Amino acid sequence: MLHIVNKSPWERNALDTCLRLATKGSAVLLIEDAVYAATKGSAVSAKVQAAMANLKVYALAPDMEARGVAGRVMEGVNLVDYNGFVDLVAEHSNCQSWL
Repeated sequence: MLHIVNKSPWERNALDTCLRLATKGSAVLLIEDAVYAATKGSAVSAKVQAAMANLKVYALAPDMEARGVAGRVMEGVNLVDYNGFVDLVAEHSNCQSWL
């Protein structure tokens, strides 16, 4: 399953809930303000790092660039462009958006 999170980890608890409920082998795509969770040294970076033991984590590169954090991507987070976003949706039979 592909889990898509778009809210800042400081605004809502969507990321926490997603990471808690996502099953092993799932993928998480961080878009919009959720990309802040993919930055080194953030308040939630330890949670994201721990989740990467069981989940693949992706972040939308244009959203990271728009927020000025493209140079602070955590190791292990895969950056994708819009075509990569579409590829992830096509690869996974189910998608869950966390609002």
